Amino acid sequence: MNKLYTVSQVRARLSDALDEADRGLGVFIERRGARYQLSLAPDQARRPAAKRQPRIDVVDAAVESGQWSWDLTASGLRFRGRKRR
Repeated sequence: MNKLYTVSQVRARLSDALDEADRGLGVFIERRGARYQLSLAPDQARRPAAKRQPRIDVVDAAVESGQWSWDLTASGLRFRGRKRR
């Protein structure tokens, strides 16, 4: 599927156009009746992203399973467990 942008649209959404070209979609930019093609250079094949490691270690099983909530009090946030249904 090809995508056609005007120059003003590309100025506003350049990252979207580059993402589509990365995925191999045809991206064309039209300026005063002339069409230009945006594509990834042939020698720049994208490698799959490395799997990211989480930065947060969950130590409470209730938090990990989503069985918690919080209340906003005058002194700040107060966390509490939720009853399972």
